[in-house]
Amino acid sequence: MESIAYVEDLRLTFPGDQPLLFKDVSCHIKKGEKILILGPSGCGKSTLLQVLCGIIPNSIEVPMKVKKQQIPEEWGYVFQNPDTQFCMPYVDEELAFVLENLQIPRNQMEERIKRLLVQVGLELEDIHTNIQTLSGGMKQRLAIASSLALEPDVLFLDEPTAMLDPVGTKEIWEVIKKIGGDKTLIIVEHKLEDVLEIVDRVILFNEAGEIMADGLKAEVFSRYKNLMLEQGIWYPGFWDHFVQNFEWSERKVPQVTNPPSIGLKKFKGYRQKKERINIHDIQVYPGEWIVIKGKNGAGKSTLLHSLMQFIKTTGRYSLFGDIVTHSKRLDKHMAFVFQNPELQFVTNSVVEEIAYSLRIEKRNEREISKTVEELLQIFQLKKHQNKHPYQLSMGQKRRLSVAASIVRGQQILLLDEPTFGLDLKNTFALLTLLEKYRQKNKTIIMVSHDERIEANFATRVWMIEDGKLIKDLFPDGTKVKRCIVPV
Repeated sequence: MESIAYVEDLRLTFPGDQPLLFKDVSCHIKKGEKILILGPSGCGKSTLLQVLCGIIPNSIEVPMKVKKQQIPEEWGYVFQNPDTQFCMPYVDEELAFVLENLQIPRNQMEERIKRLLVQVGLELEDIHTNIQTLSGGMKQRLAIASSLALEPDVLFLDEPTAMLDPVGTKEIWEVIKKIGGDKTLIIVEHKLEDVLEIVDRVILFNEAGEIMADGLKAEVFSRYKNLMLEQGIWYPGFWDHFVQNFEWSERKVPQVTNPPSIGLKKFKGYRQKKERINIHDIQVYPGEWIVIKGKNGAGKSTLLHSLMQFIKTTGRYSLFGDIVTHSKRLDKHMAFVFQNPELQFVTNSVVEEIAYSLRIEKRNEREISKTVEELLQIFQLKKHQNKHPYQLSMGQKRRLSVAASIVRGQQILLLDEPTFGLDLKNTFALLTLLEKYRQKNKTIIMVSHDERIEANFATRVWMIEDGKLIKDLFPDGTKVKRCIVPV
């Protein structure tokens, strides 16, 4: 069968990079194939997608050379960061923009828009909703709807469910499976459980951007399992392997100690003058690792924003027994990792980003250099230390955002989906680091959709629904009566 898209002998490098990202890489895609591209963070998976569809170099100028290339005529693309692809401020206008380019009559647009939103499970009271008020997962659904509106022959999907809860993830892959019958699908994804039902071929990259394997999924996962483990690439069943080999610390439930690290009473958070968070009475203690879960749009990220005082709040809020006021600086006690890592970058290089907050505190330069060097090694960013943060892959940006946040060693760490976009190796390096952090009697509050993190790392689980804390549980489902702190 003739290829619908291909590159032959692709060479590519980003400005400022010495080594080639790809060196003579060839890849042929046949019509109707369902392909999964796997590889460690930073190996070039997203870049290859953008080359195959022509975004690079037609829209994004990147030095590249290719012997032969064919770009599909009709294609759609779902970016890893959904904000990247929005052109309009409102949901209906975003979809209408696509339909206008397809010359769909105006009187047919509203019906089509509503049908697309239903198709991806994006439930809105008003379709004329500001996109920036949507949660990350809701934005992902809208981005998928925008691509489906094109009715493309080829669909490029770059981690399209990274910010979705488990139910939403399953729903989206069901949608893609349903509409993808005769379409060509080229997918980059770390969450394998549901996508493996769709794909038939796997292309496996190593960290140097070289193709290690290209074949039927069963054959690739069977023959290259050890190599995938060595390279830090997700494969089916890895969590079982990790749980068996991780050194778990014993966790007991002693009497609680006062004061709590965080205390909330009749605590409310407001966005656009509307109440978004309502917490009746809750305490958080040193040594706890709390996972916040709930459907997309339930208010998980907004709860973290309210704790950081990014939005207006009312009610009683205390840190280590001291009342928090709107004029009080919280960064002495708290560090925050955004869902979108780019929102927190303030310097022009990786090394300066990690050192930034230490320099503000006027720490000793020798101490700064030592701390930065340690974090560069831990988060595998040493060889990227002189790059601008925006030049990194999404997984590398995520690692940098966490490194820059924890550098000061605050007592409380708030993280919003910190593992999305990370490969196997860096996911578990981060989780291991956070567990060591917790064992130092520090508090972790993390938004995560990953039920395995909840089961294996959380000491406590919060369920959020419509901005309210409806459940406060131990991971085994029993109701919290006392906090969990380290031995």
